[in-house]
Amino acid sequence: MANKSSVFDMIGPIMIGPSSSHTAGVVRIARAAIRILGGTPDEANITFYNSFARTYEGHGSDRAILGGLMDFKTDDPKIKNALEIAAETGLMYKFKSIGNSSIHHPNTIKLNLTKGDRQIEVVGESLGGGVINIAEVDGFTANFSAQNHTLIIKAGDISGAIAFISGVIAQEKTNIATMSVSRKGKNDVACHVIEMDSGIREITAQYLKSLPWVSQLIYIPDIDL
Repeated sequence: MANKSSVFDMIGPIMIGPSSSHTAGVVRIARAAIRILGGTPDEANITFYNSFARTYEGHGSDRAILGGLMDFKTDDPKIKNALEIAAETGLMYKFKSIGNSSIHHPNTIKLNLTKGDRQIEVVGESLGGGVINIAEVDGFTANFSAQNHTLIIKAGDISGAIAFISGVIAQEKTNIATMSVSRKGKNDVACHVIEMDSGIREITAQYLKSLPWVSQLIYIPDIDL
């Protein structure tokens, strides 16, 4: 008797599985999230919304998200065994599905990740063709693709902060592709998300991190590197 085929029997040069939205995009969301977290999580609570909620098992998004959380690239054949590998490595996870959320993109995943004493929440959207949007980080609006070099800076909402950070980056001779700032409230914590055409030096990242009004700095290179 022939073996039952799997959606992950389809192996191409770009992704594992039948759909770039349900596999490649999902892997990239997870790989962006673990760079925000600082490594593979000990525990992951994963919520699939809307179309993902209805199809994540059949289309292999469950395996894709776990593969990405273990930093497998989109074309890594190990993704098809991600459930088993997660169990072997001790990655604890739970899946939840919410099929009718009018406030979320049709292909949305929320990741609540824990590593040691660090916890983060990331909301990602798979836009098709493997393209993603990281919509939120820890409740702040983010909206970055993770295809460029990205800085996430949490800082005090002080006058001149945007101009100062932009000036420091300009000294690196790198162009800012996009920049967005959201805040909890006036004079509260602000989150700067800056996408750049090229990277910055470690010494520059450390300088920005050392500023007394900066509480956190995360630097994410292109996640496909």
